[in-house]
Amino acid sequence: MTKGRGPKRSQGARRGSESLPEIFWSDRAIADLEAIGDYVARDNPAAAERWVNRLIQTVEKAAVAPLVGRQVPELGRHDIRETYLRKYRIVYRVTADQVEILTVFEGHRLFSGDVDI
Repeated sequence: MTKGRGPKRSQGARRGSESLPEIFWSDRAIADLEAIGDYVARDNPAAAERWVNRLIQTVEKAAVAPLVGRQVPELGRHDIRETYLRKYRIVYRVTADQVEILTVFEGHRLFSGDVDI
């Protein structure tokens, strides 16, 4: 993956006195980000770093109000949500105190059953 800020397996966030859910990145989601970064870096390493950082920022924004993301249509579960950044789908699970990033992939694909839920 490109150098720079990457997701941690677990990352908490607090803003002022309000407590935001902890963000937890699955091994699969981290591998997805690395693959995306590596692919873009073949043509433009600086753009790859910017793109991966934008994906991470999108996750951080989604964690502020995780239930705003739409339910993943392939699953229809209330706790499994997604948000988009351009053509990329970011799929996550919502619990009372955590947002678990499950996978990141191109939006033209369907959510595959090979992700642990």
